Amino acid sequence: MIYFWLNNNEWFVEQVSLAAIAKELGTPCYVYSKAALLNSWYAFNKAFVHYPHQINYAVKANSNLAILNILAQLDSGFDIVSIGELERVLKANGQPEKIIFSGVGKTSEELSRALQVGVGCINIESEAELLRLNQIAITLGKIAKIAIRVNPDIDANSHPYISTGLKENKFGVNILKAKELYQLSNKLAGIKIQGVAFHIGSQITSLTPFLAAIDQILKLIDSLKSMDIKIYHINVGGGLGVVYNNETVPSPQAYVEILLLKLKPTNLAIYIEPGRAIVANSGVLLTKVEYIKKQDVENKYFAIVDAAMNDLLRPALYKAWHNIVPVTFRDDIPNVYDIVGPICETSDFLGKDRSLSIKENDLLMVCSAGAYGFSMSSNYNSRPRAAEVMVDGENFYVVRPRENITDLFESEKILPN
Repeated sequence: MIYFWLNNNEWFVEQVSLAAIAKELGTPCYVYSKAALLNSWYAFNKAFVHYPHQINYAVKANSNLAILNILAQLDSGFDIVSIGELERVLKANGQPEKIIFSGVGKTSEELSRALQVGVGCINIESEAELLRLNQIAITLGKIAKIAIRVNPDIDANSHPYISTGLKENKFGVNILKAKELYQLSNKLAGIKIQGVAFHIGSQITSLTPFLAAIDQILKLIDSLKSMDIKIYHINVGGGLGVVYNNETVPSPQAYVEILLLKLKPTNLAIYIEPGRAIVANSGVLLTKVEYIKKQDVENKYFAIVDAAMNDLLRPALYKAWHNIVPVTFRDDIPNVYDIVGPICETSDFLGKDRSLSIKENDLLMVCSAGAYGFSMSSNYNSRPRAAEVMVDGENFYVVRPRENITDLFESEKILPN
């Protein structure tokens, strides 16, 4: 986290004090580094050198308009999974022809809108979806550009909730049936085949599963060639992991080099869909210690903070680990803390068994929170969602103001008497 650094025992993001942000805007608060975001995107882009490719940022990781606009200015592509994400990308000046529409349950409304704005490719996940899209395209007088998302039955060795490439997962088309679906696609008047896609999971820390999946996809592509079915790109999905807690994770450079080694002989454009790998370590969550409470365990305490599982769901949902550090360093003897929030659930924790030197009203920084932090947040327990801030050098900007209490129920109605 080189864009988050200690300066005289106080954490800064770029040239801005995190304590200063919290003092002005309150907590909880998400803080992102523009420089870190740019560096992460360029790490992928530069690795391809001049080979044809498209980086499609996975919008679900963090869909704030400021982040999308920064990436749009780089001519980035975008991977979306809903009409809401589509409209966000368009609002942020993303190019429709660089949008890839994924997801297993696209509605007719979503497919129609995608065709109307001219998205670059729709990833098909079932025969039923293919037939529905064909009919919509014919009705609208459009041609739908598609890839078929193939499920290669590869174990990515990640958390079962974020595994997507096994045959028991809901995603994609069984690789053994993919040829038949391509043959059908080739006969449909409203469909134009563009590529082959796969996605095997998230927070992947080894390149071995990617290589196994690519080998299967290359066999499929050879079969399609023998049937005179033209393919223009191969979409290898996303899922490259990041460092949360000393994991050994391949760099974007190593990842792309492996892809090029395998796929250069095909002369196909390579599409990738990094989300977490671009934004996770570009953001942190700031929270304040409200109370210190002694546990009924020797030398252990609760640090009750003002952030909760509604702000950062990953620890409760996946038992995910985030490094948590004081924003201002104290040279005191540390105690062991469970960092917990105010929500009425035992699962409401941000971290457990952390050795920290802290007191009430201290600020804590929850690291690596840029991905699946705010985008998964909610109003559970009628809690307003946190503010989001983008730091750019010496300046910081509120890119989403904190919700207030009336925001929670202003659209609700009480029945008439």
